[in-house]
Amino acid sequence: MTVGVALNPIDPTNQIDASVQLAKEAAAAGVRSAWFGQTFGADSPQLAAIVGREVPELQVGTSAIPVFGRHPLVVSSQAQTAQAATHGRYHLGLALGTKLLTETGFGIPFGRPVARLREFLTAVRQLTETGSADYHGELLTATTPIPARVPGAESGVPLLVAAMGPQALRASGELADGILPYLAGPRALGEHIVPALTAAAEAAGRPAPRIVALVHGVVTDDVDAVRSTFTESLAFYEQIPSYARVIGLSGGRRAVDVAVIGDEKKVAAEVRRYRDAGATEVVFSGTEVTGAADRRRTWELLGELAG
Repeated sequence: MTVGVALNPIDPTNQIDASVQLAKEAAAAGVRSAWFGQTFGADSPQLAAIVGREVPELQVGTSAIPVFGRHPLVVSSQAQTAQAATHGRYHLGLALGTKLLTETGFGIPFGRPVARLREFLTAVRQLTETGSADYHGELLTATTPIPARVPGAESGVPLLVAAMGPQALRASGELADGILPYLAGPRALGEHIVPALTAAAEAAGRPAPRIVALVHGVVTDDVDAVRSTFTESLAFYEQIPSYARVIGLSGGRRAVDVAVIGDEKKVAAEVRRYRDAGATEVVFSGTEVTGAADRRRTWELLGELAG
């Protein structure tokens, strides 16, 4: 099982420079991958391409780009460019997004998200695998009157989806290479998410899917302070039905209940629980909340677990 971290510089003067520096520290600690979120700020595929080129020891990925407000042709171009820049170490994560951010930010309706995800995945796979597409769906059209291949990205791009609900898991099992579940504890993974995804992949004749579990966690002696910080920072997700559901399936009431907080022994034991539940990879997020010392301590442990 590989172990990675989500990079999120705190109040940087320059986000790109700070991300490269953090990535170098993560690689030195033995961490295997670095992941970048996508909101309305930095372009995550471009950031991953820069970091991956500067720090060749790391796999890099986006977690995750919402399918609303984007087009498969544009996302394929970004992903292939990142793949060529990193010589095959880039992983494209896609997401449904949320109704709030989609409708408020883009001014477009958050309608039929799973149907859009299916069409998006179908078109993007054509583009990243062949450099061309002739896709005419109900919600999306993607055709290539001129070639869309990026030289250097001929190996294609792994497609992952931030999927946790039954319909999204079915679509991901059939059309993607794996998933990026977030705030899904070992119980939800082992009892609900992994079985549903695996069954869908098997029915579609696809290989065993990757399960890249994104875990909010940090190694620290000040458990109460970290828990308080996480309680506040993760409260947003409790208002989103898909996250509220998976938190409940994990045995939690609030998002912080599925966070991993404690000393090295406790955190290592929780990482093993994720592995036993079916996670093929674990990526820690939020490691920066109590400062550099705890972040480095967390990354050192993750590096040991990845060794």
